[in-house]
Amino acid sequence: MKIGIMSDSHDHIENIKKGIRIFKDKHVEFILHLGDYVNPASVRAFSGARLVGIFGNNDGDKFRLINTFQEIGGEIKGDFYEFEADSLKFACYHGTERELKDALIECGKYDVVACGHTHECVNKTIGNTLVLNPGTAHGFWDKATVIIFDTQNREVEFVSL
Repeated sequence: MKIGIMSDSHDHIENIKKGIRIFKDKHVEFILHLGDYVNPASVRAFSGARLVGIFGNNDGDKFRLINTFQEIGGEIKGDFYEFEADSLKFACYHGTERELKDALIECGKYDVVACGHTHECVNKTIGNTLVLNPGTAHGFWDKATVIIFDTQNREVEFVSL
């Protein structure tokens, strides 16, 4: 299964749409957004795509974001989300509290820990845990990036928007 991983889009609708097109072309099963949509319009941009997300530290109006997720048929999981795909156990956390993120990585319970927040691309293994950070879909002062993760072969592809 291919999962499109995105984070820190910070209202950059054009890059969100670029990411969705890339994910569609690469036949991802669903898009996992690791927080910092900021505005409900960013969530609305995912209309027609299968979106599963968590909150980031810049997602202040959670009530409106939750309602917008419901409008588009997306799933918002709160501040933390764990799931299993192809026998891999995932932990998803925005990454705001470094100690908590490190504990998730080091506890040995998860095969993959996906986080955002730092706007830095990460693909590294710590112990038996693969740590992924797609960087920022916004781009800010650097390039905008997302990840396509293949759960079958654990292949990670960073894609520039």
